[in-house]
Amino acid sequence: MVQIKAVLIILALAGVSAVLIPIQWLAIKTGMPAQRLLPMVWHRIAAKLVGIRVRQVGAPASGRPLLIAANHTSWVDIPVLGSLLPLSFIAKSEVAGWPVFGLFAKLQRSVFVNRSKRSDTGRVNGEIASRMADGDAMVLFAEGTSNDGNTVLPFRSALLGAATKLDDAPFDTVVVQPLSIAYASLHGLPMGRQFRPHVAWYGDMELAGHLWGVFREGAVDVVVTWGEPILVNGQADRKALTRQLEQEVRAMTLSVLRGNASEASERPEIPESGLFSNAQKTANAGA
Repeated sequence: MVQIKAVLIILALAGVSAVLIPIQWLAIKTGMPAQRLLPMVWHRIAAKLVGIRVRQVGAPASGRPLLIAANHTSWVDIPVLGSLLPLSFIAKSEVAGWPVFGLFAKLQRSVFVNRSKRSDTGRVNGEIASRMADGDAMVLFAEGTSNDGNTVLPFRSALLGAATKLDDAPFDTVVVQPLSIAYASLHGLPMGRQFRPHVAWYGDMELAGHLWGVFREGAVDVVVTWGEPILVNGQADRKALTRQLEQEVRAMTLSVLRGNASEASERPEIPESGLFSNAQKTANAGA
């Protein structure tokens, strides 16, 4: 029965994709506002079909430009986040060449980063800055890779250049928001460390087999926790910002994994480290 279910999900997704892909391609080519919304429609349908249930703690920041710094467990993170609001992802350049997934990433209007070429950094930061200036919320998986879902790997400060190197950007500050993605249960039961690889996709796992397993089983509950937005200027200490984001995302993720999802909004006290300008500190104090 579960095999039939997986086949039906694949057929349904293929049908939805056949309808939405040409429309999204045309929307991107002509600059239509629908290019931001259509991917969200696809992700919501996909999450519903597969049985992915998302619970949010907190809310995304309303301010723009917005860079979201998240942990990364699986390809499942994409439909989870994509179903919540219009956004685009910052992805490694290899993704662009993947079958099917590469096409979807391009239609999501992802920005591709060649992490092996430092000379590519300036171009990428400029492209991300331009997209944020246009109002796009950009998602950065700050670990630089996916993990086993039981922890949060160290964040890579080099990937946060778009938020701190603002010399040529058309804005003076960026809202950076930490975000936690935690897979909590399977078929209504706590997932636990031993079952989390059912959702987590990392290391040398085969993609096709992992996709089939998720489609076959479904019924995944995930908690998305939005941290406190940080207003960052061009004088920010990138390494200090990275540490703050990493600590907050780790604290929120572990809180959910330990069964304290209602306490996920409790955040560690982290001393200020030059992230704000004096004017911003004053404004925040008066808020």
